[in-house]
Amino acid sequence: MAILIQSQISPSVLSADFSQLGDQIGSIDNAGGEVLHLDIMDGHFVPNLTFGPMVVKAIRKMTSMHLEAHLMISDPDKYIEGYIQAGADCVLVHPSTCSSVSDTLNRIHDLGAKAGLVVNPDEKLSSVSPFIHQMDQLLIMSVYPGFGGQSFIPEVLDSLPKILSQLEEAQVLIEIDGGINLQTIQTLRSAGIDRYVAGSAVFNNQGTPKQNYLNLLRQIIKD
Repeated sequence: MAILIQSQISPSVLSADFSQLGDQIGSIDNAGGEVLHLDIMDGHFVPNLTFGPMVVKAIRKMTSMHLEAHLMISDPDKYIEGYIQAGADCVLVHPSTCSSVSDTLNRIHDLGAKAGLVVNPDEKLSSVSPFIHQMDQLLIMSVYPGFGGQSFIPEVLDSLPKILSQLEEAQVLIEIDGGINLQTIQTLRSAGIDRYVAGSAVFNNQGTPKQNYLNLLRQIIKD
C-alpha cells in the first residue's frame, strides 16, 4: 500500500485545545504531519473572531510543519505581510475580499509565500479559472466559513471535473475544508483532492491528535 502522491491531512488548529497547544501540535509532528491549517477570522467577513499574527508566530516556533493561513478577513491585503512575516508558508484568500485578485496573488508570491484562492459553497469553481496559472492552491469549502458544526456539502465538488485537468496541468494543489471525518473522507478519494482539512476529527476526546490523524490518513491510502 502506498499513500497517494501529495495526499495529506491538514489539521485545523482552531479545534485544538489552546491550553495544550504545544503538546497537541507536537502530537501531529510525531505522527509525521506535514502541514497545519490556520483559520484566521476577523469577526467581520465572517461572524467569528479567532487569532492574529502573534499566535501564528508562536505556532511557527512550535513546529517546522508547513503552515497555511486561510484568511477569512475583509481587506486581506493590509494583513498578508504580517502573517507571512509571522511564519505562514501559504496564504489563502477569498476572491471577493480582494480589490484585484491577480495583484493579491502576485503580492503573496513577492513576499515569499505560496498563494491560493478559496471558493465557498455558493460560489462557482469556475470563478478561479482566470487565475489558475497564478495559484499554487485551491481551497474548496464544503461548509460555509465561520460556523462550526456544519454538515459536509457534497455538491461543492459537482463541477470540479470540468476544471480538474486545468488545475492538474498547472500543478495547483486541491484542498477541501469542512465536515471532513472518517466517513466523508472515504467518499473523496477519487475526486482529485490532494489535501483534507480536518478540525474536530483530529482534535477531540476520542483519541490523541496523533491517533486521530493517523486514522484519517489511512482513509486516503490507495490499495
